[in-house]
Amino acid sequence: MYLGVDCGTQSTKVVVVDVEGARILAEASRPHRLIEGEGGRREQEPRHWIEALRGALGEAVSRAGLDPRAVRAIGVSGQQHGLVALDAAGEPVHPAKLWCDTETAPWNAQLVTRLGGEAGCLDRLGLVLQTGYTASKLAWLREVHPEAYGRIATLLLPHDFLNFWLTGERVTEAGDASGTGYFDTRTRRWREDVFALIAPELDPERVLPRLIASREPAGMVRHEVARELGLSDGVLVSSGGGDNMLGAIGTGNIRPGLVTLSLGTSGTICAHSSAPVIADSAMVANFCASHGGWLPLICTMNVTSATTRIRELLGLDLASFEARIATAPIGAEGVTLLPFFNGERVPMLPEATASLDGLTSVNTTQANLCRAVVEGATLGLRYGLDQFGALAEGAEEIRLIGGGSRSPVWRQMVADITGTPVVCPAITDAAALGAALQAAWCHRGGGLADLCSGLVTLDEASRAEPDPASVAAYDDIYARYRCSLAARHAIA
Repeated sequence: MYLGVDCGTQSTKVVVVDVEGARILAEASRPHRLIEGEGGRREQEPRHWIEALRGALGEAVSRAGLDPRAVRAIGVSGQQHGLVALDAAGEPVHPAKLWCDTETAPWNAQLVTRLGGEAGCLDRLGLVLQTGYTASKLAWLREVHPEAYGRIATLLLPHDFLNFWLTGERVTEAGDASGTGYFDTRTRRWREDVFALIAPELDPERVLPRLIASREPAGMVRHEVARELGLSDGVLVSSGGGDNMLGAIGTGNIRPGLVTLSLGTSGTICAHSSAPVIADSAMVANFCASHGGWLPLICTMNVTSATTRIRELLGLDLASFEARIATAPIGAEGVTLLPFFNGERVPMLPEATASLDGLTSVNTTQANLCRAVVEGATLGLRYGLDQFGALAEGAEEIRLIGGGSRSPVWRQMVADITGTPVVCPAITDAAALGAALQAAWCHRGGGLADLCSGLVTLDEASRAEPDPASVAAYDDIYARYRCSLAARHAIA
């Protein structure tokens, strides 16, 4: 057996994979607690991730009905960009600041200026710093909590931290390191000169984890952890990676021609490239992939987090929410919702708030509000897809993952808004599956493509083809969305 772990914003999931039988044996999850505050503060306690991993792993292995000593390797996927700063004893000096935290927006703006603007960022890093990356979190900690900053002995990302707990090794790989803001995504090396601008008192050779290749092991599960989890000694832990990188593996997006789109708490769009990419838009991040090559990517911050907010505000369960969306017409009778409840990364509006336009005494209905928030989140993803330019041209299909992908109405909306066929993998927890596939690849050797072909299958019943009339209608709705962006935020 191989285990795939995905430590996301809302929960930690574990899947148990039988590679020989090309099947998922079991899965389980445990929720996380989110710390929210004014000014865009969003944090979590890293110890809660360990508690969630323990519980989900034990339940998943038990559900598989097999001896846990049959586990050969574990792969860990984690939410990207989170700052996990540890002291000399390996304990966090402060709660982990998450990818969706926008409190550090002023520090990010200062860093971009100090690096010489967008051109300077591209020259040194191969991408443009954005609020949410790790760099501005570290600069914030240095200024706002100097006592905690002064105790830093190690800087890790969420997936690195779980690997550290499992193995005792402080390592990372290029995919997740790409989102730190002090890593050159073209050469796959730390930029110590950039790090010195952010944290001049810290020695990068001492505090930054050792870089390993994506198919290298992070280490072996520590004896005491193996005993606790019921595993045998010698269980390998693969390099792991960021959730977007492992999600790409879990959808088979390891070659050009495919686009992976996630309708999760946030929204992400990524496409494989065999060479580094400098896109026309600074919002496209030239991240490295966790299987070789590169994974240019954009991330919007308000997808199911926004739809859940409106659904709960109206007191609806998921079935009722879906029914309301289906009864409202395309365009929600003129209602436009810019769902920037958490600020926004694409477009770059970290301090933005949500807005609702076009309400009248006639169109203010539950159905229109429900449809407007789903359309707003999806139109934002089309805006992100537009930033890809030639990278997205000729995409044969979009592979849809995340909680929103379970909705037939939403799947059809994505197909109509993007004008591209949409299909879900049979396993929609793609990051956890990708982590298990990477673990098997690391342990067994051979080709990753062969492993993907056996385990990444498509759910043809989920396929949605774009309807020409709806595509044309959504072109008009998208123009209205862009007008709202221009009016509210001066975004052309």
